[in-house]
Amino acid sequence: MRKKRKLLGISQEEIAQILGVSRPTVIKIEKGERALKPNEAEILSVFFANFEDNNKTTRINIPEKNINKFKQVLLYILEKVGAKPNIGQTVLYKLLYFIDFDYYEKYETQLMGLTYFKNTHGPVPREFKQVIDEMKESQEIEEIKSKYFKFEQTKYLPVKTPNLALLNGQELEMIESVLDRYADKTATEISEMSHRDTPWKVANDMENLEYEQAFYRPDEFSVREYEAL
Repeated sequence: MRKKRKLLGISQEEIAQILGVSRPTVIKIEKGERALKPNEAEILSVFFANFEDNNKTTRINIPEKNINKFKQVLLYILEKVGAKPNIGQTVLYKLLYFIDFDYYEKYETQLMGLTYFKNTHGPVPREFKQVIDEMKESQEIEEIKSKYFKFEQTKYLPVKTPNLALLNGQELEMIESVLDRYADKTATEISEMSHRDTPWKVANDMENLEYEQAFYRPDEFSVREYEAL
């Protein structure tokens, strides 16, 4: 069911409505913790068949990158916490990760929609280097080398202010929430935390992290209140 749903670009909420169950129940079905009832299997079979007949093109459930929004989020982060001694490149990677995945879990839609891969020290956005190079070239940020304790550190400081017109209140609230929870963590602390989150745990080395795994997070990281079964 999960593979078919993802292939057709159908959300878990839609499946829940079709079956007349809660979304957490759909999650349990997809994890193999609860079997489909015969009538539910029949309902889904008919729905999937009709859906394919009525849609000539298949929607692909892949996050769409919003690079301009990424730049504004990065400038906002740097403006707020970039001067903190612990905020180097590694911590930035994880702050971006938690912003994107927390937002997706809570609202089932993308904020920046970056592609993160499983690196040794936690999730890394694939788009980061290219965007950083562009922003240095356009003099939006400045890169400096420093030391944090005994470790070499790459820091970025904002030269321009973020265009907040490109970020709505809901997005800014999520960014602030992530900064409140994680911006004081060291690179080691926040890396170890990201290793306990489901998207990183289930991915293979250097493989892209799946946003859908945000719905299977442990309570430590979950930001959404799911309805009771």
